[in-house]
Amino acid sequence: MRFRDFLRATVLLSGGAATALGVLTLVAATRDQDDTVALVATAWWVVATLVGGWVGRRFEVSPPIARLLADAKAGTMMPEIRPGFTVLNRLWPLLLVVIAAVALSFLGPQIPGIAAGFTIIWALAWRRQESAVAAVEERDGVTFFVERTSPFRPVQLIRLPGFRRERPTVNGVEPGA
Repeated sequence: MRFRDFLRATVLLSGGAATALGVLTLVAATRDQDDTVALVATAWWVVATLVGGWVGRRFEVSPPIARLLADAKAGTMMPEIRPGFTVLNRLWPLLLVVIAAVALSFLGPQIPGIAAGFTIIWALAWRRQESAVAAVEERDGVTFFVERTSPFRPVQLIRLPGFRRERPTVNGVEPGA
């Protein structure tokens, strides 16, 4: 799976998890007729939105992603493309958090509300990384793919030759652009 697509899927799935957990929180709070939980959860989501927006405000690649790109192994053959397996293999902690929050929602509606806030932060913090990686790929003329590894090992990337973008200038083509 292309790394850019993986980053995009991470943001979308985190946002979807936040939405599902938020709806579950509000349904559980209204079922218990507890307005305080709904108001506190909404305040937490606003704070989470501000924190996630602040953390994900930069257009450049974050330091962890930069290290991951720099440590990518050079490859000559395109890896096997299995997006569903790759997403499940790499995002199993998100799935586990959502399942645990749903299971514990019967103890109190604030549990999925808290988890929803953290998934909001996660989604907003990573929202611009896909376009930053795309810029690096265009600049360097490479394509990054997620390598198949154990779910408990860190993500590893494979760097394959791609298409380099040439930018025209007044005098011709800008070298190294």
